[in-house]
Amino acid sequence: MLIMNQLDKQYQELLFDIIENGVDKDTRNGKTRSVFGKQIRHKMSEGFPLLTTKKMYWKGIVTELIWFLRGDTNIKFLVDNGCHIWDGDAYKNYTNHFVGYEDVPNQEWFIDKIKTDFKFAEKWGELGPVYGKQWRNWKFTDKFTNGEQIAYVNGKVDQISNLINDLKTNPDSRRLLVTAWNPGELDQMTLPPCHYGFQVYTRELKLGERIELLRKKEDSIWLNTGLVESIIEPMLKEHNIPTRAISLMWNQRSVDTFLGLPFNIASYGLLLEIIAKEVNMVPDELIGNLGDTHLYHDHMSQAKEQITREPYALPKFKIDNQYWVDNCGLDTNILSMLIEDFQIKDYQSHPTIKAPLLN
Repeated sequence: MLIMNQLDKQYQELLFDIIENGVDKDTRNGKTRSVFGKQIRHKMSEGFPLLTTKKMYWKGIVTELIWFLRGDTNIKFLVDNGCHIWDGDAYKNYTNHFVGYEDVPNQEWFIDKIKTDFKFAEKWGELGPVYGKQWRNWKFTDKFTNGEQIAYVNGKVDQISNLINDLKTNPDSRRLLVTAWNPGELDQMTLPPCHYGFQVYTRELKLGERIELLRKKEDSIWLNTGLVESIIEPMLKEHNIPTRAISLMWNQRSVDTFLGLPFNIASYGLLLEIIAKEVNMVPDELIGNLGDTHLYHDHMSQAKEQITREPYALPKFKIDNQYWVDNCGLDTNILSMLIEDFQIKDYQSHPTIKAPLLN
């Protein structure tokens, strides 16, 4: 049965809403038209959330998320893997050190140096304590008293590892969240986080839902919910059928709706798939809460074109990696993964719509 693509429709309605009802503003990087307080909701069972009304840069989406999960904050990993979405931010930081100078090298020269000169990349490819740093290495200083002596010790929090552990040990917790908004380090970041935090939520699967998962896995059409639980439960356990579904909700303060939001939707959909696989749960719902949701004036004509396009069916997703080992830790699995192991199947889309990236 063909499932209607409601995600593209939601996105097109959001574009239309901004164009028709938005407020025009002058911002640090250009004129925008914006609305406030919107939401995107998508059921992962309806397909992977990769928009079809324009061709999406799937490799870039995967590369950036792996970069986050590795705790990396230097663009060299991105550049070496052909992902250039952070180039402008790093280059802008570089040129800020040459105010008043003539003949500042151009961005093409800068990126070539990042690729070929390790020392240069180590210094100028660094973006500061952005997403990966906060997700994997949130630093803090703790004070404790030893007798009459007061001492301070530096520590760190790996929010992703803590999240995975809590999902495995306390899946009904209301504290299953990760934040990238560290007020004490915002001034050290090349760009403060736009999508600043996410929360996950799990629920127990009904017996019928688990049987359906087994039926799909084993192609066993004879399975039905009428079987007594004492018979079916050992079969479900033998085939490692999940007992829970997991949803993810991210929060975003600033939303570049034409270029950024489609990327964010797919990225958090991918993150949900990765976390679900690591904790053996079923991806359920993806939700985005959007603050200042804007279109740059330079993107208006492109947005209007996308609104006119008829969506295709959403694609399917698969992690195709023989080295992924359950219960061995997310870091071990992520470090063994190739970008090509995250596969999109049956992706049909309209052509790319080019628009300038405004850093």
